[in-house]
Amino acid sequence: MDILLNILTEIWLVTVAMAPYLLFGFLMAGVLSVLISKEYVRRHLGGHGWTQAFKAALVGVPMPICSCGVIPLAASLRKHGASRTATASFLASTPQTGIDSLMITYALLGWVYAVFRAVVAFVSGILCGIAVGAVSPKETEAVPECMDECCQPNGTPVIKRILSYGFVSLPRDIARAMVLGIVISGLISGLVPENYFADRMGDSVAAMFLMLLIGIPLYVCSSGSVPIALAFIKAGISPGAALIFLITGPATNAATLTTLWQIIGRKQLVVFLIVLSVCALGAGFIMNGLNLHMAISDYACHACGGTSWFDIACAVALIAILLKGLLPERRKPSCCAH
Repeated sequence: MDILLNILTEIWLVTVAMAPYLLFGFLMAGVLSVLISKEYVRRHLGGHGWTQAFKAALVGVPMPICSCGVIPLAASLRKHGASRTATASFLASTPQTGIDSLMITYALLGWVYAVFRAVVAFVSGILCGIAVGAVSPKETEAVPECMDECCQPNGTPVIKRILSYGFVSLPRDIARAMVLGIVISGLISGLVPENYFADRMGDSVAAMFLMLLIGIPLYVCSSGSVPIALAFIKAGISPGAALIFLITGPATNAATLTTLWQIIGRKQLVVFLIVLSVCALGAGFIMNGLNLHMAISDYACHACGGTSWFDIACAVALIAILLKGLLPERRKPSCCAH
């Protein structure tokens, strides 16, 4: 009973800590879904060269789209003239972050970690795009056009679209992954003593590669990965190693990789995966080398400490939104999923 109570307590504390920021992130995601249209993205991602990778990463970092939702959009981008360079950059940078996941990162791991995560997503997106472009032919191949509702004209009023996407569509699309991430975080925090891995694995190279091996095949959205990373850090895994999980977990998974094979090609997929892995490992070593370990670890250990009535109210609202998102829907899921 004590173990179960401890797990439930950790789940509640993580939920309370992230709720205000996630709700704000939902709102901003709704705003971005209106401001950054699919037509705008397509218009600016055609052609070749590093500038296309730069623009694709710049657009992709704040967009609330995860590795499952980015695939049909990337296919649509290719159909409408986006190069493999831009497509690969978009595929690498977009799932790693989003306005909602950055807000959660700030809430649970601090602003330093949030900024570092956004920079890594941006840089790794550019590098993946350039590398894929370097091994790709000049001509482009047609891929099936995205016919989901988000790619079709929408005459709904702006405010309704913002609120509908931010607090209905987006939570519906990430609810399972979000709840799973919170539960896994609670299980790790409740079952594994704090700093358990500190003397066993913490800053070691083995921890880096372990997070890489866990992150690449596992599906976890950019928001759902943050509470899991928090639990890893509290258990003694270094912030750099946890960052590797935050990069590879959302950006790749077994199902996505097989789809990428069709969108950008087999050789391009291998290059994409190698470059992203190198970027993740490099970012992890850099973060640990900046001597930010104690500051981030202390923030992570105390992020779920104090609570206010406002935090509790936000947590209740978040739980209600996520539970509603778990209910079966009558229509086809949107390809604009986070």
